[in-house]
Amino acid sequence: MTGAPGREAGAGPPPAAALAGVLTGVQAQGVWAGRRQIFVRFAGEAETATMYSAPALAGELKRLTSVVRVHSVSVSGYDALDNAPFLAATFFYGTPAVPVMLDTDGQRPGAVAGLRQFLTLVQVTADFLGPKSAVDRAIETVAVSAGVGMQHALVLNVRDDTTDAQLLRTIEQAHAASAATMIVVHPNPAGERPAFGGPGPAASLDRRWSSLMDQAQGVHDDVRLQLRLPPPAGVR
Repeated sequence: MTGAPGREAGAGPPPAAALAGVLTGVQAQGVWAGRRQIFVRFAGEAETATMYSAPALAGELKRLTSVVRVHSVSVSGYDALDNAPFLAATFFYGTPAVPVMLDTDGQRPGAVAGLRQFLTLVQVTADFLGPKSAVDRAIETVAVSAGVGMQHALVLNVRDDTTDAQLLRTIEQAHAASAATMIVVHPNPAGERPAFGGPGPAASLDRRWSSLMDQAQGVHDDVRLQLRLPPPAGVR
């Protein structure tokens, strides 16, 4: 193969996407929480964005990984999988020298398989903000990731109104999708300290979490309970 996707004669310019930033920081959540990463963040509608072509982003990742020691690259932000063709083109122009993690809400399971040769880890984050169908699609993304042989994780960001029954049902669904799913439960992210000062997480978690973990472990082997790293230290 001699050219990037879509670069046949007359195919037009390489794909481009709006990014909120390409920066280094410490991962706030999930399996690689606490790892220093390069973050490629897709911009939401209200965010200031910079347009990157696929070769430009590939060049920037090559430059950063040559001058900064990081564990991995994290692809995240608004609806990252809607930009799957752009990501595939970017990594075709230049695959980073470190592992690549996709952090997604899992609402586009059909887009995952096309990235299988470029990704090390697909991390699906469920925030329990939408309808049950959103969780179902997130679980489907876990299943697709497992089916194409990628490492796969499910992050459960628990809200104050999330019930134990919801959590355990979601863990059961993830186990049915793949027994190799790495599941990380983050308690009450809304209570985390947003910056210096202000209310923060409790110094300790109540006994509910010990009981919940006992039940979760009976459903699935790899379930981890940990607090997120709040900003400005933690980035997602």
